[in-house]
Formats: sequence, C-alpha cells, structure tokens
Amino acid sequence: MSKVLLVHAKGGPPLGHVLSRAAARADVHLLALSALPPAVAGPAGRLCASVVTPADALREDADAHREDLVSLIVARARDVGADAVLTFSEYAVVAVAEACAALGLAGAGDAAALARDKRLMRHTWRRHGLPQPEFRPVATETDLYAAARDLPGPLLLKAAWSAGSTAHQIIRSPHEVAGAWARSRAVMAESAQLGYAELHVAEADADFVVEQIVTGSGAGWFDEPGWGDYVSVEGVVADGTFHPVCLSGRMPTVEPFTERASITPALLAGDAQERIVDLARRAVDALGLRDCGTHTEIKLGADGSMWLIETAARFGGAMTVPQIEEVFGLDLVGMLVDQLLRRPVAWPARALTPARAHGAAGSLVVLAVDGRGRAWRDRKVWDFPAASADIPLSRGSRLSVVAESSLADGQVVPVYDPAAGANTMAALCLLSATDARTVLGDFETLVDELPRVLPAARPEEVPA
Repeated sequence: MSKVLLVHAKGGPPLGHVLSRAAARADVHLLALSALPPAVAGPAGRLCASVVTPADALREDADAHREDLVSLIVARARDVGADAVLTFSEYAVVAVAEACAALGLAGAGDAAALARDKRLMRHTWRRHGLPQPEFRPVATETDLYAAARDLPGPLLLKAAWSAGSTAHQIIRSPHEVAGAWARSRAVMAESAQLGYAELHVAEADADFVVEQIVTGSGAGWFDEPGWGDYVSVEGVVADGTFHPVCLSGRMPTVEPFTERASITPALLAGDAQERIVDLARRAVDALGLRDCGTHTEIKLGADGSMWLIETAARFGGAMTVPQIEEVFGLDLVGMLVDQLLRRPVAWPARALTPARAHGAAGSLVVLAVDGRGRAWRDRKVWDFPAASADIPLSRGSRLSVVAESSLADGQVVPVYDPAAGANTMAALCLLSATDARTVLGDFETLVDELPRVLPAARPEEVPA
C-alpha cells in the first residue's frame, strides 16, 4: 500500500476527519508539529502506521542534518518511504511544498509562498490586473503612517502570514496608527505562543500589509437578507489546472472581520456563481500552483463588483471539508491523497451548484458577541448539552459540536477580542439542515439564544 506523510499543525479541517479519510487510501505516517487534540490521540494510534509527536519532532530537529522544518519533513518522509507528503494547515503549507519539491513529489510547487504571504499575493494579482483592494506592504510603524497618508480610509491592517482573522486592526485616521501597530504586533506574538503562527518563515510575525476597506454588499447577489458580503470558492489544482468544487456562503463578520459562520452551499444564482468562479480561477491561475487544495475568498459589492480577498494553497479550514462531503458526497481529503499519489481522480467538471446539493451544512464559530457584534453582558460557561436542548431549531436540523475545536463543557467562554479574532472562540458547532436558508436561520437563532441558555460563570471561575 502507498505511504503518505501527513504533517499536522494548528488549523485546517478536524484532524480526526482527515486521518480517517487519508488512512482509507494509504498507510499514514503522522508528523505532528503541534499537540494532538485529546479526542484524536487514541484514534491516531489506531489509524496511523506511525506517529511522531511534537516532542519527538523537537528531538529529531536537534540533529545536525535536520536543522530546519523542511529538512525535518524531508528526513521523516525518507525514513518512512513516503510516496506523498501533505498538510491541511495554513502554517505548514510552505514548508511542505518545499519538502515535496526536494523529494520530487507532487505538491503545491515553488509558488506556494504566493498563496501564503499576503504581500506577495497582492503584488502578483496587481501584475495580472485582477480586482482587489488598494494595499501597501508595511514593515515598520513609519511605513504604516505613510500608507495611512497615501491610501483613502478606512484601512485594514493585517499580518502578512496570519490566518483566522487574527491581528486585524481597522484604522480610520492617522492618529490610530500607533495603537493599531502595537496591538497587531502583540497579537501575533500571543498567537505564536498558542501555536497559531507560520512555522517555516523566520520572523514572519513582523510582516504586515495594510489595505483599503472596500464597501461590500450581499444585495443583488442573494435573494434574502442575512448573508454576508463575501463567499469562498473551494477547489483544487491538479497538475496545474484549477478545478472549482463549490461555493460556500457566510454570515456577516464580527468587527473587524472575524468570520462567524460558513454555509455550504452558497445560495447564488447560476450566472452569479459563474462570474465568481471565473474570478477565482484567474486568481489561482495567476499564482501558478501545481497540486493542492485551494480556498479563495471574494468580497461581493453593489452592481456586480467583486474584489479578491485571498487564496490559500489548501482546503478551507474549520468544517468546510466535512460540509462538502455531507452536502455533495465528495471526500476531498481522499481525492487529494489520490491526486498526490498520481492516481486518477474525477474532479468536478464545473463548480457544483445548490441544485446538486443534498441538504445543507454549516459551521458556526461561537464568540461572546450577539447578532450585532456587541459583547455579552455577563461571562458564561460553555455547555453544549444546554445549548442543544434549550435552543429551538428548525424541524429536521441536527446540531453537533466539534470537540477537538471547542472548549470542554464547564469552561468559561473567553471575552471576544476583536484583534485576536478566532483565537477567542469558545466552540465550533456543525449544523445540518434541509437547505441553506434553514442553516442561516438556525444560526441566527443560535447566536441570539446562546447568551440566554448558557450558564452564568461564578466569580471564582472567571480568570483574573
């Protein structure tokens, strides 16, 4: 049986989902660069031919011939005789791509950094004349002051190598520059301590980009209110050719731009979906990727306008991959493993539409803010049984919690920090329903009802 080295780090689809699908296609050797979620540690031992833990990786990294992450991955791949190497984590994409190139294996290719570093990505798209917000790369507070003078506001400061909406700061006037700069840098340092940071590029937490905030609008794209003003095109690049899979819709973000929910499929008319997919195709083609999943986010505006937000050289995170499997019956993890092993794969000829969907599914990030983005009045304790029992959902809807991405029941829900984004989430919930409208409506109910049904935290439980 073919052998696959799976490099695990923070982020991406749930590891349990990935392992079970990959192990059905090949012998999986797991190289864990971050701690395994407790719910997955047991199954990993049964599903994998070998498991190297973070402590093991550090000991190996101390060897002279394994002085960096790429060398570590290459050495481990050779040790196990891997026929393919892959990762589903944003933070390991570049290292894995470089390791695959060194091993002569299929992978994202030399252009992987273009789909990771937001500065390089935007410069590439500018050269190709693709629609995107005006931007400036910034490396110092002085750079940020200059950009604030040059670009029409408001502006959004982003870490060039971040993910999960972390370190985002809105700048409405030049006097906010110093505070935004200090806060974004602090959040990136905090994220690195939590394991949510680029693993291969030295001092990546010092790289930033600032861009103009464009005015989005879901009106004219969706037939009903409640949808966010951006979508994502899920796809894959196989032998250099982009294959769109489907589109996912969103609820409105929480300020500044923290994602609250993803819903599959996005309820778009056929002609609108085709226009969006065409822009995603041009964005991915411009980056020159070879063999990898893709996740392209696109901002929607009035009168049919669109702007590229970003493209990643991996599948969408959170529950995007399981949602697609449930709704469209596609095992994207298994299909990508086959692609990297050079087996024939029947990728969709065109992006799948809502008419092809069997029901709908969505994932909700639980944040301590209401539907208008206002902080909960009181501190609460996460209690999924209470939420699932006491919040009325639509007939036929099924709600579950993603244990490996959620607090344990009884833990205090963090205060939402706009700069930290998803780092302050309490839980990740999956909802399955008859259609996407129902998912959206049930999520709105959940957001409204959670602060009512969750138990209040006792004073002694609240962190100082």
